[in-house]
Amino acid sequence: MSFSIRRLGLDDAPAYRAIRHEALANHPEAFVSSAESFAQKSDADIRETLSALTVFGAILPDGSLGGINAFLRPEGIKERHRGWMIQVYVRPEHRGSGMAQALVEHLVHHASQHVLQVHLGVWSENVPAIKLYERLGFETYGTEPRYLFVNGRFIDEHLMVRFLDKAPGKSEQ
Repeated sequence: MSFSIRRLGLDDAPAYRAIRHEALANHPEAFVSSAESFAQKSDADIRETLSALTVFGAILPDGSLGGINAFLRPEGIKERHRGWMIQVYVRPEHRGSGMAQALVEHLVHHASQHVLQVHLGVWSENVPAIKLYERLGFETYGTEPRYLFVNGRFIDEHLMVRFLDKAPGKSEQ
């Protein structure tokens, strides 16, 4: 499968809106935002999101988006050493193609220019994502029980980190 990864810009707002809404609608247990609230966002809100976050897209040969992820760096002086990988989603037809791994690696490379560690939260039952993150050097450091309440049940979230100033898989001693 052929695709390239690049940062999404304001011209990508309609494509970003579509794939983000798809992710929220199809996997409500995986994201804090709901499809319903996201659908209410204005075009200006979407452009603001694309300006505020560093959103990457896996671009297919036809120009469509196969997947996305985003990098968030806190503004506070005491937490500027860490960033967050959020909004990770790959369309079902592209899963298993290496697209998710490429998106994560691209984000980690970008993050390494700005922070010392990358954090993420992942639904505790999303075994394929957890295995991918572990393979790429992320380690679980905690679990938030009952993080979300979705469709009548509680969802736990694993918190993971990758320290960029150490070799993957090396815990802090």
